[in-house]
Amino acid sequence: MSTLPKTREEWQGALNSLPDTAKNGGEIPAFFFAHGSPVLAWERKWGISPQMMDMWKVSGHESPHALFLQDFGRVLLQQYKPRAILVFSAHWETSGTRLVTDYGNQNPLLFDYFGFPSELYQLKFKSHGDSQVTDQIVSALKKAGYNARASPVTESRGDDGRGFEGPGLDHGVFLPFRHMFGEETDVPIVQASIDSNLSSESEWRLGEAVEALRSDGILILSGGLTIHNLRDFSSFVESSAAPPYHAWDKAVDDAIAFQSPRERKKALIDLAAHPVYRLAHPRAEHFVPLYIAAGAGENGKSKVLLALFGLKAVAFGLE
Repeated sequence: MSTLPKTREEWQGALNSLPDTAKNGGEIPAFFFAHGSPVLAWERKWGISPQMMDMWKVSGHESPHALFLQDFGRVLLQQYKPRAILVFSAHWETSGTRLVTDYGNQNPLLFDYFGFPSELYQLKFKSHGDSQVTDQIVSALKKAGYNARASPVTESRGDDGRGFEGPGLDHGVFLPFRHMFGEETDVPIVQASIDSNLSSESEWRLGEAVEALRSDGILILSGGLTIHNLRDFSSFVESSAAPPYHAWDKAVDDAIAFQSPRERKKALIDLAAHPVYRLAHPRAEHFVPLYIAAGAGENGKSKVLLALFGLKAVAFGLE
């Protein structure tokens, strides 16, 4: 396996090597990306506690992760010129029915976190939806056998276990998107819920259901984290994480590296049985978005775009 991209020079090389739509069989690749945490927007001038400093250096406002997202978003817009973005986030689950936002001229923001500086509740990200795109996504999901419907701005997304009610793009969307696309974008953004049973197979199937949208100018982005254990904050930083987390991180890289679609799917699905899986993810919501992107790009090759510890970005569905 070639060296995985961890420095800016390496990840810019990986990003710049992505094929454009014409060279990729008319399809935009599907992407999994590390969406980070509220620390991603935490500026140094607001003061950072010693307990948060190591995490901030890796995934804060001025971190390598933030720089990657800026490069990532720029390349996505330049290379694929998407007519819309469909995003899945670890922070919106529904049971039974897949919901798809239909927020009109202004996507509201859902500040679904607590205990952070007041400035983190005043962040701006201006974007809009598109009812025709929402309808197209709902139709694709229904065609695949799902109960699916549009969710208007007048409807709360519902409490998915985190205690936050209201409509809006959650922090797994607007925080990374502020780095990727700036504080305002003209590209319509529509968010769809993930399956609350959080199984690898169900999320893979969800990705398969929207695969055809890639050939119609819709960029599919699926955000989570490959390590997410809030019971052990040392696990978020490579230098402090215990050896089992390092073994897990390598297992994820190795599974993604398979270029045979059949072998890659088996290796990725098998990660759910890895002995460290439940340590790295006491609850699976931050890992299963990887399966959505992999399912949406199942029949192509994969390419790792960022390989920082616990922070990955991967393109699936490459020619």
